[in-house]
Amino acid sequence: MNPTYLKTEIVRTFRSTRFVLFAVAFPVLMFLLQANVFASGQVNIAGVIMVNMMAFGTFSAAMTSGAKLAIERSTGWQRQLRLTPLSGAGYLGGKAVSAMLVALPSLLVVPLIGVLFQGVHLDAAGWLRLVFGVWLGAIPLVLLGLLLGQFGTPESMQPLNMIVMMGMGFLGGLWIPIDGMPSWMADLAQVTPTYWLIQLVRPVVTDHLTVSLPAALGVLAAWTAVLGTLVIRRYRKDSARV
Repeated sequence: MNPTYLKTEIVRTFRSTRFVLFAVAFPVLMFLLQANVFASGQVNIAGVIMVNMMAFGTFSAAMTSGAKLAIERSTGWQRQLRLTPLSGAGYLGGKAVSAMLVALPSLLVVPLIGVLFQGVHLDAAGWLRLVFGVWLGAIPLVLLGLLLGQFGTPESMQPLNMIVMMGMGFLGGLWIPIDGMPSWMADLAQVTPTYWLIQLVRPVVTDHLTVSLPAALGVLAAWTAVLGTLVIRRYRKDSARV
């Protein structure tokens, strides 16, 4: 992977005011709002909301890779890169790693707000599992963003991203905690990767409505394999047109 290309991708992302607001500031504001409305001083509920907003911020960052990819496809920049020594794996890998790295601010800022303003306290092992679990569990969401970017256009990506993020956010338990879902909705939530992302770390803050770690890892690994295969196939199909 080309370090210069990776650095360029990260700098470009953080120059976007929309990204900073939506992937960092918005999860923080929503965490404070929901915690003040629903937690009412109950630290365990505040912890659940904190996990949800960490996941949402990571999801937002993950989807930025697809929007940039769609722009590069439409302008012909992707075709130009194929004529350089940068390989397809390097190009897609750079997009994926960039999305993972730009997800880190929300993973650090939201828990900091939880500690300072909502009294959330975990031991070192809990914090490590929480931060790294959400971060690594977001890999299939990054791949989803890349897949959408290879089908969408610059004009369609914003509404498409919003539909996917809000749909998976509501069904996956980011916006409506699974504790408050009707049974049919809780069953439906299990088809989304966001549900399993939350379940990967939810036992750190609550023992209610959780699943085993191997189960969460297995489902997320399956999502990663399927989405990764689709991303590669679509990229190769596009490459064959050059």
